[in-house]
Amino acid sequence: MRSVLIATDAWSPQINGVVRTLEKVRDLAPKFGARTRFLTPADFRTLPLPGYPEIRLALAGSRALERIMRDVGPDVVHVATEGPIGLAARAACLRQGIPLTTSYHTRFPEYVRARLPVPTEASYAFLRWFHGASASVMTATSSLENDLARRGFRNLMRWTRGVDLAMFKPRTVSTVDWPRPVFLSVGRVAVEKNLEAFLDLDLPGTKVVVGDGPQRARLASAYPGARFLGALTGTDLADVYAQADVFVFPSRTDTFGVVILEALASGLPVAAFPAMGPLDILDGTRAGIMSDDLRLAALGCLTVDRSQCLAVAAGYCWDTSIRQFVDNLAMACHARSMPGRGTSAEAEARLPLGR
Repeated sequence: MRSVLIATDAWSPQINGVVRTLEKVRDLAPKFGARTRFLTPADFRTLPLPGYPEIRLALAGSRALERIMRDVGPDVVHVATEGPIGLAARAACLRQGIPLTTSYHTRFPEYVRARLPVPTEASYAFLRWFHGASASVMTATSSLENDLARRGFRNLMRWTRGVDLAMFKPRTVSTVDWPRPVFLSVGRVAVEKNLEAFLDLDLPGTKVVVGDGPQRARLASAYPGARFLGALTGTDLADVYAQADVFVFPSRTDTFGVVILEALASGLPVAAFPAMGPLDILDGTRAGIMSDDLRLAALGCLTVDRSQCLAVAAGYCWDTSIRQFVDNLAMACHARSMPGRGTSAEAEARLPLGR
């Protein structure tokens, strides 16, 4: 069984698609021949992220990670995030010559640009440097892979996502007295999620927001007619999906959107902008409507056949996702062992900081 050390700055109690995906790796990877050990903020002292205290930044050093790696003896290290733990793990791998893979979950440059006057190309230069040492940069969709390839990223491999069809399923009876139709959005309540594009819509019935984040108090005050339910997980979250009529996904910066799959599995048609993530999941299907007029899309979804939503969701299986992840690790280890590939340290020395 292959041993993999997974280094991530995103972990419980954070609630997001990255954490859900990594939890599935933890649960299912042994089934496909990989023994996992996680390095998370729980293993270090942490400080709150300025402006986003729900996220804790680990005080992680590469020397400390080197000691952990020597104890664990992994065959490969997978770095899931570009934060302090990811940076320290990357540096430790380069010094020890351990095969390194990474995944690209978040459009970090666009998120930073939404908060600070930092040019996106400067952020992409950093990310090219960060992922440039990786034998496999895993991406969830073809559009993200193509976008990164155009920006000079290398060693790109696909790692799709899944949905728990036993948990997320259509309702049989209504258990809420909210005025219908119910329009639902799920995700972090933060500027990059573009929630105001949803909340500003002139729609009948009820708007419901599930999630927490730095904008929740302000948006709840500014939009008293909407219902803000906070962060929910498990069956509590599944129950809310089941009570809704339409799922509205207003983000223009997500790389995928696991919540879209959860909505589809619950029988909810999805209204979204024609952006990365929704395009990869919905394009060519009849499970939702994508339009730059989000109100038109949301209202149009009221007449979408819900069986189309269930059909699309059925194509996304967590077993397939985690098998693909483990196969990518194996290919990365094989590539590192081939003559002429060079050491990680040599690859690091060749990397430009920009293009």
